[in-house]
Amino acid sequence: MGPLALPAWLQPRYRKNAYLFIYYLIQFCGHSWIFTNMTVRFFSFGKDSMVDTFYAIGLVMRLCQSVSLLELLHIYVGIESNHLLPRFLQLTERIIILFVVITSQEEVQEKYVVCVLFVFWNLLDMVRYTYSMLSVIGISYAVLTWLSQTLWMPIYPLCVLAEGMYFTYSHLYSERRDILGIFPIKKKKM
Repeated sequence: MGPLALPAWLQPRYRKNAYLFIYYLIQFCGHSWIFTNMTVRFFSFGKDSMVDTFYAIGLVMRLCQSVSLLELLHIYVGIESNHLLPRFLQLTERIIILFVVITSQEEVQEKYVVCVLFVFWNLLDMVRYTYSMLSVIGISYAVLTWLSQTLWMPIYPLCVLAEGMYFTYSHLYSERRDILGIFPIKKKKM
């Protein structure tokens, strides 16, 4: 007598796919909530909504980014088939910017650049998680596939530009203020 066949939903491949589907669904819901909240707030309050973006959605953003660290484990144990190093670098960059730069410095939390970064990050993640979620269950849409594989091309450089320009400008301005404050320019006597 041979071993009993397991129902399809108990087989390892289906459990893995079910787990990944639920993971991607949770991430999609979180990022969609953030993006929708930011959009509604912008249309309701205009530019004023950008100043308190972090206060309105920062907790959910930190939660989504923290949960995204599971993707490193997924890749490491073979549940997800991506390259570990590029994903590690992307997640590390976001975690450092979100937790070390934005969360720890209240003066940064009110800057427009935070809103811009959150829009870009969430737009990319909504598309990525939708694509991944549907791929796990074997559904493919050409437009979604193209968008998932192409959207990062204009948005990622804009993210890097927003991060690099703001923080570089802020650092240089602080340095200028500190140096010129120490060495004031003397007025010439006429």
